Amino acid sequence: MIKTYTIKEVAEDFDLSISTIRYYDKKGLLPFVAKNDAGYRIFTDADLNLIKTIVCLKNTGMAIKDIRS
Repeated sequence: MIKTYTIKEVAEDFDLSISTIRYYDKKGLLPFVAKNDAGYRIFTDADLNLIKTIVCLKNTGMAIKDIRS
C-alpha cells in the first residue's frame, strides 16, 4: 500500500500554506497529484519530493513559470 498524505500534512511538513500548494497545483507544478473519491488531493512520497524541489527553486528566487518549464 502506498503511503499518502493530506494537503494539511504536506503544508505543515513544508511550512507552506494550503493555498500555496493549491496554487502550485493550479499552475501545473504538481501534475501527478491524485484526488480521492471526495475530490481532495492526496499526495505520495514522489509528490513530496517534487514539492521539495519546487520549494528549493523558489528559495533561489526562480519564478514559477521558470520552475514549470
